Amino acid sequence: MQGVIIKGIGGFYYVQCGDIVYECKAIGRFRFDEISPLVGDKVEITTDKDKGIMEKIYTRSNELLRPSVANVTQAFVIFTIKNPDLNYELINKFLLLSEYNGLKIYICINKMDLLNEDDKKAFEDYFIGTSYNIHFINSKEGIGIDDLKGILSDNITVFCGPSGVGKSTLLNTLAGEEKMFTGEISGKNNRGKHTTRHSELIKVDKGYIIDTPGFSSLELDFFIKEEVQNLFPEFEVYKDNCRFKSCMHLKEPSCAVKEAVELEKISKYRYDFYVKTVESLNKPTYGGKKKK
Repeated sequence: MQGVIIKGIGGFYYVQCGDIVYECKAIGRFRFDEISPLVGDKVEITTDKDKGIMEKIYTRSNELLRPSVANVTQAFVIFTIKNPDLNYELINKFLLLSEYNGLKIYICINKMDLLNEDDKKAFEDYFIGTSYNIHFINSKEGIGIDDLKGILSDNITVFCGPSGVGKSTLLNTLAGEEKMFTGEISGKNNRGKHTTRHSELIKVDKGYIIDTPGFSSLELDFFIKEEVQNLFPEFEVYKDNCRFKSCMHLKEPSCAVKEAVELEKISKYRYDFYVKTVESLNKPTYGGKKKK
């Protein structure tokens, strides 16, 4: 019988097969082969009543580290522009990591009631040329939620973003019941409290959602500098028109990407973030650690 691991606790794995969840143990061969089952794995199990034995893990399409989850197909990158204020560098890092893992990306801006039309336009202009799907929502009031529900089916969707932007509230609203605890914004630093405690797939309609612990910094130092340009979808239509095939879109002459920036077809701020990211990967290393 085939199913999906939705949770793992203390050596037990909970596998959903249709409407039934089986508590399963993994066969010893996995440990011998140094294979660790992950939430999101598609598996083959044999069952006896409500118990099961996991006998096979199917090939993963991808594997995320934080949270540890496999076979994610899309990301809801959830931020607010106000309360808390938007950190553009942080949202760009989440977007790069989502691109790196080959995920379909939806940007969800929560607390839209705090915004005016100029705020929305300025945000959309920042991502000009990316073709990212941008949704302005209010998860508490249910505004914009139906559009998001329509894209959950047949997907494993990861929620990512910092604390305090309403990820857990959005998940609960989509699920129609409280699946995750929600927290308040801290009065001291205007950030949210950490409210998500573990990795677990939440079944919503015909898809799954996984929430992530909120955190304020992400490291990109494992990126290969020559490949970073492939994580910026707005470069795609221009980069083949550069004079040099190996163009990094930095200081090279006749660079079509830089020309697009000058023509405001690509956001200068996004381009500046690209340059900063690549240059951070150019720093010499000593003893395996980057020189600070």
